[in-house]
Amino acid sequence: MSGRFAGRVALVTGAASGLGRASAERLSAEGAAVALLDIDVAGASAVADALEGETVVVECDVADEQAVEDAVARTADRFGRIDHHHLNAGVFGSFVPLPELTTEEFDRVMAVNVRGQFLGLRAAFRQFSAQGTTGSIVLTASIASLTGAADLLPYHTSKHASVGLVRGAAAYGGPLGIRVNGVAPGIVPTELFAADAEATGGKNDMAHRASTTPLRRAGTAEEIAAVTAFLLSEDATYVTGQIVSADGGATIVNTVRPSGGAGAWDTRAVDENLYRGSGNWSA
Repeated sequence: MSGRFAGRVALVTGAASGLGRASAERLSAEGAAVALLDIDVAGASAVADALEGETVVVECDVADEQAVEDAVARTADRFGRIDHHHLNAGVFGSFVPLPELTTEEFDRVMAVNVRGQFLGLRAAFRQFSAQGTTGSIVLTASIASLTGAADLLPYHTSKHASVGLVRGAAAYGGPLGIRVNGVAPGIVPTELFAADAEATGGKNDMAHRASTTPLRRAGTAEEIAAVTAFLLSEDATYVTGQIVSADGGATIVNTVRPSGGAGAWDTRAVDENLYRGSGNWSA
């Protein structure tokens, strides 16, 4: 196949759905052989079956050290090498208020989103060393990597950690010719938030919330995949250690200016919903 990734091999985690699926589709369309890693083998297989190029599907829990090492080894055995890694797999957790969060919930999110990305990074660097090649890596960060919110504390914490992983790995990889970057999506309706589709701040009101961004709309998984493909490609050979926002301009908005929505919502209604039952809140 022809394209920017012709003759290249790309590994994508969380490839069964959402951003991972779109990334696998984009990389395959541009000529890459793609390894689709996911704990959902049936979903990843369905994605692979729809791709035109070479593929391999590997069951992988990204928080499991041995599973990650085995998945990378299996991909390398299948294709002879790996040139690009998109470390995308992640979970968002729940909307439980901070005082009610359990350590088990916090640890679960951190295990997938932080430990998983660390293990993927380490495995990628080891594979590049074994091959004696350079390569490129993209981590899926988030608007939550760059801003804060009163809910989804484990998710926000984990995505802030992604920034540290990108920058540290890029500093280490630079002299080796290995580039590491992150893509930070804003509101992109995918299956990630489907489990809490009815929750405020979940999938049900994404389009409404995205209408407040400068572009006045939500993004698509395909738009994020385009940014990911750019960062992985030879078109970005002088780009490393960067967190590239793909959020419709959400993170540039000054929310205390009229054009940023200042005073456009009833803060008491927001607070009552968030802090209902708290001993420190009185309506």
